[in-house]
Order: sequence, then C-alpha cells, then structure tokens
Amino acid sequence: METKLLNLSGQEVGKYQLPEFLFSRKPDPCFLHEAVKYYLANKRRGCASTKTRSEVSGGGRKPWKQKGTGRARAGSNRSPVWRKGGIVFGPRPHSHRESMPGTKRRSALLEALAAKHAGGAVLVMENLDIKEAKTKTLKEMYKTLGLAGKKTLFIMDKPVRNFIQAFRNIPGAGWSMVGNLNAYEVLHHDFLIFTVAGVGAMANYLDNAQMAADGQTQMSADKKTEGPR
Repeated sequence: METKLLNLSGQEVGKYQLPEFLFSRKPDPCFLHEAVKYYLANKRRGCASTKTRSEVSGGGRKPWKQKGTGRARAGSNRSPVWRKGGIVFGPRPHSHRESMPGTKRRSALLEALAAKHAGGAVLVMENLDIKEAKTKTLKEMYKTLGLAGKKTLFIMDKPVRNFIQAFRNIPGAGWSMVGNLNAYEVLHHDFLIFTVAGVGAMANYLDNAQMAADGQTQMSADKKTEGPR
C-alpha cells in the first residue's frame, strides 16, 4: 500500500509504504455511526436546566381569594399553567455519557482510517519541523495541495512547537497526538496528514493495544476453564 511522500512545501519527494493493517479494513457505515454517536454523547456537558414551581422566585401569596370573584381558583402565580410559572418535566442536569469497549473503539478508528484512505484523503509528510512559527509557510503548502477551505487534521507522534503555533491562524486546521486520535476526529476532518513518525507510532500504538486486549481475553478464558477453587 504505497502513497506519495511530501515535504513541507507540499511537493512529492518520494514514495512511502503504508502499514497494510492500518488502512485495509472494510468500513461499516452503521458501526461508524454508532462510534460517532458515542464520541458526541460523551462531549455533551448535560447542563441544560429548568426551574420547577418550587424553584421559581415568587408565588408565595394566593393571587385572589378562593370564592366570590368569578375567576378560576388559583393558589400561586408560579403554577405551570401560568405565564412565567414553573416548568413541568423540563430538562435537568444529567450525564449523557455512554460506554464502548476499547476493542470496538480501535476497530472504529481503523475503519475510519480505511474510509479516508479509500477517498484519497490521507497524506504523509516527512516531518513538520519548521524553523519559524510563520503561518505563511503553511499557507503555501495548503495552496500547493489544494487544501484551502478544507478541514485538515495533522497527526504526529509528539508536539512540534513552531508548527502548532504557525497553523493556529489557519481556519479548520487541527492536530492530534497518535494516542488521542479517534474515529470521530478522523471522520470530522476532510484530510488527514500524517508524519512518517506518526504513521509508525500509530501502528505501534494499535498493535500494542491489540496485544494487551488479546492477553486480557486469554486470561479471562483461562479463569473460566479453571473454574471456582
């Protein structure tokens, strides 16, 4: 699985062999939708709140006497049926958090990467080392690659200070460490730009995570085989 290797000017300087297992999964739209919902739900703050009749200020006095006025009886002007009254069954602060096993999260990430690669939206650069934190340098690269106006995610193995400062003025540009990358971020951006070191770190990260998960599965199976002591 070969792709172009670019420099900071956006020009091709060679070819790069991508790890097969990172970009060869067959994407499942339903599964990716589930993963995106999971990440979006966990980003929600859940702080929407309304006041019930007991929490609204005022309403401590009976508006008028019970009988003799010809009007409907009322005990408080903060009743839910009154204007400016309390809210019945309104939203209250609560957690929207969902859970998803680590194995499924990693599978979703691999499928999202494969979907982007299939669409020609994965680029690889030698490095992101720029001498000065100047946005002008990156704008030239954007112009060469035709990325102007596109949401672009730079994926690296470690933060590059000058680069991060330089691209902050570019609308839609973002960056992520390999360990923080997830399916939602991959699908949310139009293009993914890896560094060579970032691709290697991503392969090692997912490979080690899978080995750890396999080890835990084997331990669980061994315990079930042994039975209670």
